[in-house]
Amino acid sequence: MQLALAEARKALAEGEIPIGAVIVCRDRVIARAHNLTETLCDPTAHAEMQAITMAANELGGKYLLDCTLYVTVEPCVMCAGAIGWAQLPQVVYGCRDEKRGFISFAPKALHPKAVLTGNVLEDECRQMMQDFFRQKR
Repeated sequence: MQLALAEARKALAEGEIPIGAVIVCRDRVIARAHNLTETLCDPTAHAEMQAITMAANELGGKYLLDCTLYVTVEPCVMCAGAIGWAQLPQVVYGCRDEKRGFISFAPKALHPKAVLTGNVLEDECRQMMQDFFRQKR
């Protein structure tokens, strides 16, 4: 999760919403990404989507079996759908997203056998988001 937080800090430095994601496969980091929605003018350029694309390219296939996604904030419905389609077996997130997170709106979006672990470094992940939006307002 520390690596995902480092990615979130990169997003923050670029004026993006500070969300970072890392995908690990068999104890090896295969993808690191952060939000790029502003930079790319693309509402789908979330950290998770960027990381999934990188990981699929690295592995040479669309299924990310034997992988774990670490993301600083609970994925949205769009990202959870992509995570499900990629068949990621394990997702670890930092803090909940009460307004847009998939758990409230599409709790079955992940692969049925996926293991979800939440609240890892929760305070640090939440604080970064709160500080970002406080500065925006």
